[in-house]
Amino acid sequence: MCGKFTQMMATGTAVRLSELVGSTASAQDDTVTPMRFANVITLNRAKQRKAVRMRWGLVPPGAKDPTAGRPHIHARAETVDTKPTFREAFRYRRGLIAVSTFNEGKEITPTRTEQYVLTPQDGGPIAIAVIWERWREPNEMPLLSFAMVTVPANPLIATITERMPALLADDGWAKWLGEEPATIDELKALLHTSGRGLDLRRAGKPPSKPKRNGDQPTLL
Repeated sequence: MCGKFTQMMATGTAVRLSELVGSTASAQDDTVTPMRFANVITLNRAKQRKAVRMRWGLVPPGAKDPTAGRPHIHARAETVDTKPTFREAFRYRRGLIAVSTFNEGKEITPTRTEQYVLTPQDGGPIAIAVIWERWREPNEMPLLSFAMVTVPANPLIATITERMPALLADDGWAKWLGEEPATIDELKALLHTSGRGLDLRRAGKPPSKPKRNGDQPTLL
């Protein structure tokens, strides 16, 4: 499953990202792995979109120590609404991470994994569904943390691994974030295997030069 993503936008793509956030956005260049921080798009109390720094690795609200045990990096779409660790976050604390690439690992041996990079063919940002939690103890600073929602892999990614991130089309952002009312069934329906065109390459190999197509933004 996904263990790395890159929040890196070319100029044209950054404009699209500002539309996603709902405010002016600067270009991002940040490779994120578990236990590192990323920009998560969510809503403030006025129901306005905002980008908030959160740690990748969800800490359940009842946890006594946010550093103890294995962090929850992924949440399966099939059980995100029923599993006690995730169900409250699914109902009330949903967000998006806007990325330009994400990685999937292919297990070669129990101790060796080959990494592959997925890049959108249209050059636009990828919006991945996440759920998040706020952990706090008295006299402690709050820790905001998130888990990436995953779905069954599409045919391309299935050659590497059986799961992939839940990629949300732009017509589903408002419902997922909570700007528009949605039932549990409607939210679950947003979490499906994406057919969006993706290019795959082995990590460490240079990407092919993107084709220019008018004003179509391309990745740097």
